Amino acid sequence: MRALQYRTIGAAPEVVDVDKPSPGPGQILLKVAAAGLCHSDSFIMGLPADQYTFGLPLTLGHEGVGTVEELGAGASGVDIGDIVAVYGPWGCGHCVPCSRGEENYCLHAAELGIAPPGLGAPGAMAEYMIVDDPRHLVPIHGMDPVAAVSLTDAGLTPYHAIKAELAELRPGSTAVVIGTGGLGHVAIQILKAITAANIIAMDISEQKLQLATDVGAHHAIRSDESAAGAIRELTGGSGADVVFDFVGSNETLNTAREAVRINGSVVIVGIGGGLLPSGFFSTPFGVRVRNPYWGTRDDLMEVIALARDGHIDVKVETFSLEDGPTAYSRLHDGSIQGRAVIVP
Repeated sequence: MRALQYRTIGAAPEVVDVDKPSPGPGQILLKVAAAGLCHSDSFIMGLPADQYTFGLPLTLGHEGVGTVEELGAGASGVDIGDIVAVYGPWGCGHCVPCSRGEENYCLHAAELGIAPPGLGAPGAMAEYMIVDDPRHLVPIHGMDPVAAVSLTDAGLTPYHAIKAELAELRPGSTAVVIGTGGLGHVAIQILKAITAANIIAMDISEQKLQLATDVGAHHAIRSDESAAGAIRELTGGSGADVVFDFVGSNETLNTAREAVRINGSVVIVGIGGGLLPSGFFSTPFGVRVRNPYWGTRDDLMEVIALARDGHIDVKVETFSLEDGPTAYSRLHDGSIQGRAVIVP
């Protein structure tokens, strides 16, 4: 079968021929219908050799939707022909977080060598992929796989981040979304669907600011040195109740620190490598700083339901598997509007 793999440190990914996998006991073979690209893929492919820990060759793709093709011995809970989304943050299934469906916070995954698809285990950018357990599959209830696939990260990650801040996002509150690309434009839609907050979107791209406005942001401002002042002006001087940073650079985190209100929240979602000092003489009094990771299985079911009911519409651009390297090049250049999706 054909697969898009990262094969050499520092090089572009390649489309290659590999053996079609067979499911072992308890596993499921999916025929892939759609696979999503993510900036985290570019991040790991940009790591130097001494920091890269994901194995080579690596079949990319931690966002996947497909059809159940074959069941390994003992696998149950899904049937041949089911169309399902892959829940990506695989855990041990037995620790306290996993027992709550919070496999994104598994206590033992690293020590047991359990890795998500596309981030250690073979991912979805191939004609077929192996899923380790039926509990990591969620039905998409008749949705178009291309429309649904980005929900497994670009929907799940902002939903999980926002859900934890619902108590702060009451009527009259303000939420800031820094970075309105693949995840950020979905976050705006989720905020509109499940909160009453006023939404301020920030980006350096005029196109992405227009996208933010199109999907429901109340205000769209350029991300520069004047942004924090603009946010304070829009909030009557008090600052934002919650700042969601989908970039995570030192520059955007500094804006978040300057824009958040007393007793507000800064939620760091982006992996831009920045650090935010927190405490006296840095952040305003009472400010909480969080760095949530991905989301729970329940969160994925809920975000799929939001999309199925028309509250979320992920803007996607599709590519063939053979054009996968080009898609990653454009993702790196910032020329993808919304989310890029591979259709094998």
